[in-house]
Amino acid sequence: MKQLNSMEEYRKWVASPALDEAAKAELAQIAEQPEEINERFAQMLQFGTGGLRGIMRMGLNGMNIYTVRLAAQGMATLILEETGAKAGGSGERPSVTIAFDSRNNSPLFARESACVLAANGIKVYLFESLRPTPELSFALRENGSTAGINITASHNTKEYNGFKAYWADGAQMAPDHAQKVSDVMESIDIFSDVNYMDYDQGSKEGLIVLMGEDMDEVYLGNVLSQSVGGSYVEKAGDELKIIYTPFHGTGYRLVPEVLKRLGMKHVMTVPEQMVIDGDFPTVKSPNPEYKEGFALAIEMAKANGVDVIIGTDPDGDRCGIVVRDGDDFRALTGNQIGVLLLDYVIRARKEQGTLADDSIAIKSVVSTTMADRICRQQEVEMENVLTGFKFIGEKIKEYEADGSHTFLFGFEESNGYLTGTYARDKDAILASMLIAEMACYYHLKGMTLADGLQKLYDEYGYSREKVNSFVYEGLEGQAKMKDIMEGLRSDPPEKIGLPILRIRDYRSGEITDCKTGEKAPTGLPESNILFYELEGDSTVIIRPSGTEPKIKMYLMAAGDRQSAEERLDIIEEAGAKLLA
Repeated sequence: MKQLNSMEEYRKWVASPALDEAAKAELAQIAEQPEEINERFAQMLQFGTGGLRGIMRMGLNGMNIYTVRLAAQGMATLILEETGAKAGGSGERPSVTIAFDSRNNSPLFARESACVLAANGIKVYLFESLRPTPELSFALRENGSTAGINITASHNTKEYNGFKAYWADGAQMAPDHAQKVSDVMESIDIFSDVNYMDYDQGSKEGLIVLMGEDMDEVYLGNVLSQSVGGSYVEKAGDELKIIYTPFHGTGYRLVPEVLKRLGMKHVMTVPEQMVIDGDFPTVKSPNPEYKEGFALAIEMAKANGVDVIIGTDPDGDRCGIVVRDGDDFRALTGNQIGVLLLDYVIRARKEQGTLADDSIAIKSVVSTTMADRICRQQEVEMENVLTGFKFIGEKIKEYEADGSHTFLFGFEESNGYLTGTYARDKDAILASMLIAEMACYYHLKGMTLADGLQKLYDEYGYSREKVNSFVYEGLEGQAKMKDIMEGLRSDPPEKIGLPILRIRDYRSGEITDCKTGEKAPTGLPESNILFYELEGDSTVIIRPSGTEPKIKMYLMAAGDRQSAEERLDIIEEAGAKLLA
C-alpha cells in the first residue's frame, strides 16, 4: 500500500476549491491533531476485491463523496478498457447497476457514483430506494450490465460505509480487476481527474435510469423458485409462528413478502427494528451473528409462543436465527445454520426426487468440516474454496459453463447462504425462506430447530466451532497484523495447544507435512490464510480480515461432545497467545 506525506495531502485537501464548505469545516477541526491527520491521510482507503470499506470521514483514508467518486472513476476506466468503449462515444454503451442500503450517506454515495459513471458515458441503472445486496447481484445480470456497485458496509457498526464492486457475472470483482481500479485511483488526482455530471443532466440524457418494483418481482420469483419445502409449509405454515427483524435494513420489505408468498401465516416483525435508520439505534452492532441484537425479538417470542426468530443484516446478505431450546432461546452459529440447511436441502430434494446425480455443495475453507461429513454420508460432492462468496460465485459460473455439476448449496460460516444460480452472492432473503420451510419440516416431526441440530450431531458426529477476532486499530495496527502473519510463516509453531500435523499456507500455495517435511499444492488461488491441522481432529485457521482491522482465528474440534469441547478450549487459549 502506497504511503503518503499525510501533512502534504491534508494541506492539499484544505486548499482545494473542489472541497465543499462542510468538508473544510470538518478538516479544520483536526488542524492541530497530527495523529488524526496521519490516520486520515497517510494512505488511501484500499480498494480490494470487496471494493472499499471504511469509517465515514473526510480524508483519503475515509468513506466520503470524494473517495467514492474516485473509486467510481477507477471502475469507469476499467469498464471502458474492458469493453473497448470510449467515454462519451457513440454506439452501445456499457452499463452499471447500482444499489444501496440503509446506512447513513448510502443514497448520497450511490448518486455520486452514478454521476461519475454517467460523465464517462456509462449508462447507470439505479435503484430508486434501498435494496438488498443479492438483488443487486441478480439485477446487474438481468440488465446485462458490465458491472455493479452496492453502497454498504454489510454488518459493520454505524460509523462505517462501503463500496462493493461487482462484475458482469454477478459475483464480486476478481483480484485483477480490483487491482486495476486501485492502480487508477492511485494514479489520478482525486479532485481534478474525476469526471462528473450533474444528476439531473444524467437523468435527462437517459444515462441514469431508475429501477423499482418491477425488478423486485422478477427477483422474488427467482427466490421462490428455490423453495424445496412447499409441502411442509402447506401442512405446518398455519401452525408455526416466526418473528423477523431486518435490524433497520434492506430486508424490511422483501423478507416478510417472500414468507407470505411461501405460505407462512404467522410472521411477526419487531416494530422498533423495522424502522429504516442508519444509526441502528436498537443494537450495538447490526450483525445477525450476535444474540444481543435479538433481545427485543426474544421478548416478543416469549410472549407469543414463537420458536424461531430470523434476522438479516443491513444489506440483506447475511442471515442469523435464534431458536427455542427448552425454556431458553439459543442463537445458532453460521456453521450450525449451514449444516442444518445443507442436510435439509439434500433430504427434501431426495424426498421429491429432484436431487441431481451430479449435485455439488460448496463452502469456504474456514467453514465447518461437519458439512464435509454430511456430504460424504449423503453421497453429495463437496468443494472447498477460499474465503469470500465471490469464490463460490466463480464455481457456480464454472459449473454452468462446463456442465460438470449441478450447484446445490453454498455457504460460509459468516452466515452467508445460497441455492440456485440466479445470484452470485449470499442471499438472506432466500435463506429466510429456506429457514422457514425447514422449521416447518422439523415442526411436522415434533421438533424445534435446536432438536434438529442435535439430531444431526447424533447422526454425523459432534462438531464445535468458534471464531475469535483480534483487533489492531490504526496504521500501527496494520503493521502489527503484517508482522504477526510474517512471524508465523518465518518461525512456524510446532503446536497450538495440540501438536500440528500439517500446515496449509494458502499464500505460498503449499501444504507441509510437519513430520516428514513433504510438500503438496493446496490447489487453490493465493490468499493470506494459514490453516493448521492438529491432532485430535482439530483445526486452527488464521486469516486477516479483508475489510476490518482484525485477524480472525477459526477454531474447530470434532468427536464426542466432551472431548471436542475440551480440545476447543485448549486450542483457543494457545491460539490467543499467538496473536497477542
